Amino acid sequence: MMANMAASLITHGRIKTTFTKAKALRPFIEKVITKAKKAALKTEKKDAIHLRRLAMADVRDKDAVTLLFNEKYKEFANRSGGYTRIYKLGPRAQGDAAEMALIEFVKADDPGYKQAKKPAKAKKSKVKKIDAVAPAAESAPAAEGDTKA
Repeated sequence: MMANMAASLITHGRIKTTFTKAKALRPFIEKVITKAKKAALKTEKKDAIHLRRLAMADVRDKDAVTLLFNEKYKEFANRSGGYTRIYKLGPRAQGDAAEMALIEFVKADDPGYKQAKKPAKAKKSKVKKIDAVAPAAESAPAAEGDTKA
């Protein structure tokens, strides 16, 4: 199933599937894309062929692997990871109401989004803890003085 979904994603660029399958497909396809990128950097043809054969063992679709290794890998040349994006689409209207998702390749020039920084929480000062301990220390010697007298 992963091989067929990976071949469809390489061929079409995006596919609609369940959210669970999309989450399972993401690491699978990203490892194959990494093999294609490494094959492009290899100077020895023997190493590139080895990586292509490893990808072929995973995807099992000659046309999809050829497309990935000859053309599609260029889209990811400047990215160090995160080649796919998953969008939640909501529950399936017909049938089992499974959570649907759209998985697609991220464009090369897409910077993504920056998460807003959360404000830092104010740290509690340790002075209050010391003040709470100090009165107990002062009362201890007074108690000893009463027992001696």
